[in-house]
Amino acid sequence: MPKVCFGCNAHLSGGEQYLCTVCRNQIPLTEYTFNAENAVDRIFYGRINIKKASSFLFYSEIGIVKNLIHHLKYRNQEQIGAFLGDWYGQVLKETFDTNIHAVVPVPLHKQKLRQRGYNQVTLFAGKIAYHLEAEYVDHILVKTANTKTQTKKGRIARWQGNKALYTLTDASVLENKNVLLVDDVITTGATMELCARALMEAKGINIYLTSIAVVP
Repeated sequence: MPKVCFGCNAHLSGGEQYLCTVCRNQIPLTEYTFNAENAVDRIFYGRINIKKASSFLFYSEIGIVKNLIHHLKYRNQEQIGAFLGDWYGQVLKETFDTNIHAVVPVPLHKQKLRQRGYNQVTLFAGKIAYHLEAEYVDHILVKTANTKTQTKKGRIARWQGNKALYTLTDASVLENKNVLLVDDVITTGATMELCARALMEAKGINIYLTSIAVVP
């Protein structure tokens, strides 16, 4: 089978990988950094005490990013996460002025993990950790219930119904560290908020948030 672009389904030419040159040039980069206020920061204002937030791409209901995320999550194309993480990791290496000690992916429930076979955030977060020379920690933040997707529920209702949805099994691992929490898509921010609250059990922790994409 010929290799095709995951953004537009066109055949890839020599030297192209996962995205054709046209899609790579047109992909909607946020160009947000962790050094200046941005729209992702504002999602979490007044909700949780984090240091900074950012995201790599803009997500829309039609287009390149939606196609990439769909293939990553539902078409067994886990390598897309590594491709995007390598790209974003190099960007962060050049622009992030904070020493990140640990990178933590938002976890899947063990049942969901068995069904899908992988966590779509794992390779993306792992590549970021590699470029930032940080420890990749994917074993201590645990999802306690196999909830259905809740992207259409209100943020407050989601939080009230899932107060113990994520737990930290060993807070000492992250004590007094700068930690980057990573997800696939930030919509209302409720998932990241719940995960960050769990991480705050670690004394002296500083939390930064990022994702593959954010809904504008």
